[in-house]
Amino acid sequence: MKLFAALQLTLVVSVTHAFNVNSALPMRNSISRNRNHSPLLPPSAAVQKPFTRDARRSRSIALKAASTTPASDQVLDTEAITKYGIALVAQLSLISGFFYALDAALPLVGMTTLPYPVTWIMCYAFSLKSRTFNPLNNKRPDRKKAMEEGKSDGFKDRNQPSWTPPGVVFPIMWLLIIAPLRATSSTIIINALDGYLSIPLMSLMLHLACGDVWNTINNTEKRYGTAVLGIGTVYLSALFAAWQYYQVDSLAGKLLGATAIWLTIAGTLIFEIWRLNPDENGEKATILPTKVAGEESLTTFAWGAKKEE
Repeated sequence: MKLFAALQLTLVVSVTHAFNVNSALPMRNSISRNRNHSPLLPPSAAVQKPFTRDARRSRSIALKAASTTPASDQVLDTEAITKYGIALVAQLSLISGFFYALDAALPLVGMTTLPYPVTWIMCYAFSLKSRTFNPLNNKRPDRKKAMEEGKSDGFKDRNQPSWTPPGVVFPIMWLLIIAPLRATSSTIIINALDGYLSIPLMSLMLHLACGDVWNTINNTEKRYGTAVLGIGTVYLSALFAAWQYYQVDSLAGKLLGATAIWLTIAGTLIFEIWRLNPDENGEKATILPTKVAGEESLTTFAWGAKKEE
């Protein structure tokens, strides 16, 4: 009997011990799961494993890259746009002041206009050297440098279409065709209006001023996208000046309007140059002038600037 009672007691103790251990395991696992999946934190943030050396380095680089602005970021160059406008207004103001002074001075000597040949030469000079009144650096391509070295600013210093006219064509067009047409038509208008300061003549000066600013954009700054926009203003201003001339004298209007033929070719050339000269990322230059964020503008005034030694 005593032996039977002892066996019963041993069996009860074993079952009880097994029950307590098995019931405690789910609770321990539940606590562990609750610790790993806190309702207050996302699962990935509740338990964080220590970073390895490579992981810490990668994370540091990523954070640095995210907090640094790329150097290639481009922003609108408002300073350049402002200077283009200032140069345009300054040039037109100086030229109109010159014509006003001329109209005021000639009657003092019994004249209203200069002799025809003198007026023609003056208009021819304006056609070629109007940039004298413009404060920007808008020099034309250096023909001598182009002949000696094969290229200069604005000439053979960029990719050009195969149909680009030979270099000798450009000075011939400007010196022997475009400038004489402008001078002849302008002289007709000046004599017809019996004076120099007039809306028709100033419309041609506007056209020349647009061309001078465009030379800065295209030749000096090499903004190929903005040059496309610039040549558009040059073209439209030429048509406007020709229309103004035509209202006074039809022959003068036709002569000046003929220069638009060459401007059509030049405009097409500028568009093709823009297309053939993408940036380092393979993208075409922007139409509006831009600059690298944090850097200075390319556009500067030539007047008052120190010459490089």
